[in-house]
Amino acid sequence: MPEQNLVVVGASLAGLRAAETARRAGFTGTVTLVGAEPHLPYDRPPLSKAYLDPAPTPPDTTFRAREVFGDAGIDLRLGTVATRLDPAHKAIHTSQGALPYDLAVIATGSTARRLPGATGLAGVETLRTLDDAVAVRAALDNRAKTVVVGAGFIGSEVASGARKRGLDVTVLEALPVPLVRAIGAEMGQACAELHRRNGTDLRCGVGVEAVLGDGRVEAVQLSDGSTVEADLVVVGIGADPATDWLISSGITLDRGIVCDENLATSLPGVYAAGDVARWHNPLFDTAMRLEHWTSAAEQAASAVRNALDPMTAKPYSTVPYFWSDWYDTRIQFVGIPDADEILTVTGDLGSESFVALYRRGDRVVGALALNHQTHIMKYRAQIAKGASWEQALDYARIRGAKDAALSPTVR
Repeated sequence: MPEQNLVVVGASLAGLRAAETARRAGFTGTVTLVGAEPHLPYDRPPLSKAYLDPAPTPPDTTFRAREVFGDAGIDLRLGTVATRLDPAHKAIHTSQGALPYDLAVIATGSTARRLPGATGLAGVETLRTLDDAVAVRAALDNRAKTVVVGAGFIGSEVASGARKRGLDVTVLEALPVPLVRAIGAEMGQACAELHRRNGTDLRCGVGVEAVLGDGRVEAVQLSDGSTVEADLVVVGIGADPATDWLISSGITLDRGIVCDENLATSLPGVYAAGDVARWHNPLFDTAMRLEHWTSAAEQAASAVRNALDPMTAKPYSTVPYFWSDWYDTRIQFVGIPDADEILTVTGDLGSESFVALYRRGDRVVGALALNHQTHIMKYRAQIAKGASWEQALDYARIRGAKDAALSPTVR
């Protein structure tokens, strides 16, 4: 039997993990890793965190040196944009020519949304890629008057980076409360207070009418009639799965690439992982698309193992997990926010250190922690095991008693 061709499209975390997992699993065919950007695969979370800190030089976010790919037998194609998938001829067309595949893993991630009417105006940035981060950091280095559109996790991390430099920053949020979809209204309000405590001008329930400037941004006009001066506008209003190049392929799309519980798409031999994949999560018996570091890494490894040996494919299930750093606070969330009740079980909701649990029916389905890093993974394990609400509350009481016995400031 001839050796097979594995093509992985997308050279970020998920794509890198898929290619490396194939080699570790003993796959001896060709492995081609295609990346649209010219940069070596790099870690994205630091781009809106440590990369924006006022250190003399930013951290190196590169995952692997170039020679590592050659040593592993991975054909790395950078600066190569996937343009079309042809399932009839089993070929992936790119800006550098067609690549035949027997197996494929699509990990093209997502694309940051942009503000209508601001295209081509210098000083208006998103923060998704390394080039974006370089541009935002340079503007902060130049003491830019900063406006952030969107009080989600990326936008809030940018605001934090600006405040660490002592810069004035205004955060605009169209919703009355930030993060409602991610963690719920009450917890979103608690997180919003972090901005106010740290001197950030957070304005909720207000939209952007126009971005003003002649070649370069000068101000942002708001829906309430006010205007905010700006040298830098960072747009953090979400991202869309990068699937436009797949429209003609016949693959099933619905707010991402539709996958079964094994991460297989509707096309034979084609799997998906990371931000672009909408798959059925057996743990919660629902379809999910996650834009989280942990799930991207886990999904990619699972997808490629299932692609290599579909007869022994194993469903991928997970308890979603993400974290965000605002000012001096670490925010962590596990599970899902769709809950009948949210209860603070550790600390004070009005402080910068607490844990809240999310109940749906008689199960614990989520947990939010501010500055309680040692707690959150215990709750993630409970959710994975299908723990009851009472079991979660029992653990919270036991943990609280232990922490109190050690120190009133234990986190």
